[in-house]
Amino acid sequence: MTAFRYKALSLEGAEQNGVVEADSQRHAKSQLLEQGLFATELITLGQQTARHAGRRWRIRHAALSLLTRQWGTLLAAGLPLERSLSALIEQSDDIRVRDVLSGVRNDILAGFQLCRALERFDNSFNPLYRALVEAGEHSGQLGTVMLRLADVLEGSHALRQKMMQAMIYPAMIVVVSILVVSGLMIYVVPQVVSVFQSSKQSLPFLTQAMILLSDVLRVTWPALVLLVVALGWAARRALRIESIRMRWHLWLMRLPGLGRLWVTLDSARLAQTMSILVNSGVPLLTAMAAGQGVMRLLPLQQAIATAQVDVSEGMSLYRAISASKRFPPLLIHMIGSGEQSGKLGELLQKAARQQEEEVASRLALAMGIIEPVLILLMGVVVLIIVLAILQPIIEINQLIK
Repeated sequence: MTAFRYKALSLEGAEQNGVVEADSQRHAKSQLLEQGLFATELITLGQQTARHAGRRWRIRHAALSLLTRQWGTLLAAGLPLERSLSALIEQSDDIRVRDVLSGVRNDILAGFQLCRALERFDNSFNPLYRALVEAGEHSGQLGTVMLRLADVLEGSHALRQKMMQAMIYPAMIVVVSILVVSGLMIYVVPQVVSVFQSSKQSLPFLTQAMILLSDVLRVTWPALVLLVVALGWAARRALRIESIRMRWHLWLMRLPGLGRLWVTLDSARLAQTMSILVNSGVPLLTAMAAGQGVMRLLPLQQAIATAQVDVSEGMSLYRAISASKRFPPLLIHMIGSGEQSGKLGELLQKAARQQEEEVASRLALAMGIIEPVLILLMGVVVLIIVLAILQPIIEINQLIK
């Protein structure tokens, strides 16, 4: 059977979109007619179309987590792969999910392995996802592996949500502060201070400096906005160069407090990825390569690449990881204990959980410090502006007395 994406009109004249499976276009149209739908467009989701849809559409993280959970449940219940894909396509309301799964199903029917079919949609399924699926296929426990992968995706999504929620309030404070200060400097200060200038009174130094800064901002603010945009674009282009990105990541890792937070977060990704792959029977070197792919910091990626070479030459994972001196001691000692006890996957999972808990606690601590500091800085800036305005008024009152 082939999957067709359709646009159709109902008996009431409402337009509907969806996916239908049939042996031919005629069969697909007859199925739609039985449902009271008149097809206006019918496109075969073949391999080329599906591949294009896979690159055009990207399944969102939350939708991918739900999809993986449902898929793993169907497979664990004994449903064949092709039928599980058909069920997922039928029940999904997301056109992205339906398009991608239809393409995967067509590749499966054409004789591809599932991991190879997912490679055609690398925009939706990252290397870790595909590596775990391949491990599940080879071990015959695809349903169990998919459920374990769903746990990982849900955990990483929850951690990402915590980080985003923690950053919302500081970001709002920064934006509001910039808007308030800009409004004061560009509009309020000139209006108030012009009264003192017309009185021929000698103004205090702070007021004169504020007037000068206000005049500069009123004239140059469009250029300043363009300059900020240009610097952002240039920085983004520069970070594509590996040597510059390496220096930037090394600087981030040396930041007090925040540097350790980034390292711990990457270490949690590494431990989580390797624990799942090792527990699924994937060779250690393959698990290390997948772990390297999910990390963000380039120095840590290079440390894992060097450790891969050392492990392939017979060195233990504990010694290879500890040689770089870039990873948290907790992770290194967990790896050493896991190798000695033969429970590497289990201890890696515990290490990942502890690293994620440390990230959450450090993030909460950092936000608890940053928020009052930002509010204090905003108050200081506003206080300076108010003092610049009030000083001439105070001096006038003293002269009158």
